[in-house]
Amino acid sequence: MAKRIFELIVTIPLFIAVSPLMLIIAAMIRIDMGKGVLFKQMRPGYMGKPFVNYKFRTMRNAYDKNNQLLPDGDRLTAFGIWLRRNSLDELPEIFNVLKGDMNIVGPRPLLMQYLDRYTAEQARRHDVKPGITGWAQVNGRNAISWEEKFKLDVWYVENYSLKLDLKIILMTIKKVMGQEGIAADGESTMPEFKPVKRI
Repeated sequence: MAKRIFELIVTIPLFIAVSPLMLIIAAMIRIDMGKGVLFKQMRPGYMGKPFVNYKFRTMRNAYDKNNQLLPDGDRLTAFGIWLRRNSLDELPEIFNVLKGDMNIVGPRPLLMQYLDRYTAEQARRHDVKPGITGWAQVNGRNAISWEEKFKLDVWYVENYSLKLDLKIILMTIKKVMGQEGIAADGESTMPEFKPVKRI
């Protein structure tokens, strides 16, 4: 309850403050990419329960001759790259926090198909609500491996507190301003999570 109250105290004024910016970004996405300014996708939340995750679109819907979506790097627009570099594509997730699907701080919500790829230890990242930012994001974001990221997520689950959340929020502001860890080496974003097969 204390965490939820803390989240609302931070989120409601934040939503009011950034609403004009979100309207401007939405208008620019409409001009740059056409209809549909939001990217909506089912993501696993607390205990793996699905919810609709909201983000600003950063890619065009471009297809190859076989009607398959082109790779992310080919669909990202210059404006979309700028949004990602400044983490502005994640502003609509404020709605998810207000709805109670997400927290400001927690492990990032990944893809539904990853659920059956986790080890039992990695799956513990779903023991708390996902967040807009998290311990893994301020300690490498997309520039670290999946294994490192999951270890950091589980560490947060075991150690989270309001004091730690405040520390992560302050570290996030610094990371965003420095535009650190936006993409993995050689990737436009983050490669698909494919667990290492152990013999």
